[in-house]
Amino acid sequence: MPVLKPRHLCAMAAAVVLTATAPATVASAAPAADSAALREVLFVGNNWDGTADVIKSSGDLAKIGRINVVPDKDARMAEINADPIKWIYFMAIRNSVGEGHDQFVDDMYSTPDGKSVVVSRPSFADVVSIDLATGKINWRFKVSGYRADHMAVSPDGTRVAVSASTANTVHVLNINTGQQLGSFATGDKPHENIFSRDGKYIWNMAIGDVNTDSDAPWLDWTKGDRHITVVDATTYKQVKTIDMRDRLNAIGLTDYSDAVRPAVFSPDESKLYFQVSFFNGFFEYDVATDKITRTKTLPKNPATSDDRTTMVNDSRHHGLSMSPDGSKLCVAGTMDDYATVVNRTTLQEGPLVPASKPYWATVSGDGKSCVVSESGADQVTAIDFATGQKTVSVPVGDHPQRVRLGHVAADWTSPAS
Repeated sequence: MPVLKPRHLCAMAAAVVLTATAPATVASAAPAADSAALREVLFVGNNWDGTADVIKSSGDLAKIGRINVVPDKDARMAEINADPIKWIYFMAIRNSVGEGHDQFVDDMYSTPDGKSVVVSRPSFADVVSIDLATGKINWRFKVSGYRADHMAVSPDGTRVAVSASTANTVHVLNINTGQQLGSFATGDKPHENIFSRDGKYIWNMAIGDVNTDSDAPWLDWTKGDRHITVVDATTYKQVKTIDMRDRLNAIGLTDYSDAVRPAVFSPDESKLYFQVSFFNGFFEYDVATDKITRTKTLPKNPATSDDRTTMVNDSRHHGLSMSPDGSKLCVAGTMDDYATVVNRTTLQEGPLVPASKPYWATVSGDGKSCVVSESGADQVTAIDFATGQKTVSVPVGDHPQRVRLGHVAADWTSPAS
């Protein structure tokens, strides 16, 4: 089948409306009170597999088990094949953001009691809760539009926010029941979500159209409305929006993309560190003054093309985390095939640790290591924050992306397939 190169998914769906006749119609931040009965783990979402590997949260990252996150695949595919609009979006996801593969797991968090894991599934445009003991689905929530994306869990572990990327909407769900508690509008193609440490606010980053080939700086306007939306996490009303275009222009970076990708707050939430499309590096943003205060450009891999159209989903670097004490940043240099630990005070990078298309960075359970997903090598790799050196790599499933801390029962084993 030829690879489709849509300008964006909405345009493809509109074409189908004109030509086809429609038929009838995770890992919790707050473990349960009985924490002695729980075991901290890392969930690794294998996007193209439709599985999530469960590994030790620290040390040797040894594999504990695996979860099938698409146990209802046959039913979902029957629905898609019966609806030409759903089918065209499904194929567009496969042949654009999916790089020729279906996207079955983007993000995941466990419930506070460690009994279930909640997963966003881009190709199925939904969020499901999967019982960790039986492997069966507890509940399913269909997002608005045709694709589910990044999630975030509230500090108390009771709510999960999920981006509905083709509907420019974020849904906030009860993590135990799947009931929608609220929703809010965003810019084009909402992506990353972050709850503030006190749980009072949600920050959403809209990245615009990352699937087109109109990547030259002078065509940047074709990428859509990209901004950060900050909402009250109780009322889901907008508190403010932040357009990094103006902040980048203010420091003379008019040719840089303003599509905010992965981002992380400092421990006191006074600073936000974020990556943008096409850039090998990151920025520091001061929340109080509303200004970009520092820019860090990281080394280029000589083997990496500067042709923007070759960068997967416009992301040259995609993955950012911070050590618990706030002293170090860990950067996944996706298209440059390395990861590195950066001193937050000096912004001096450490060793460039070779990694194959690293797509995410998180922090180990003991806080000593950065854990990156190597989507090009089907493994996750730990890098010591203190030394910047690799400590271990462990194999996982096909195309690992998001890696999240969570909990399972202390005696948990994989459910029978």
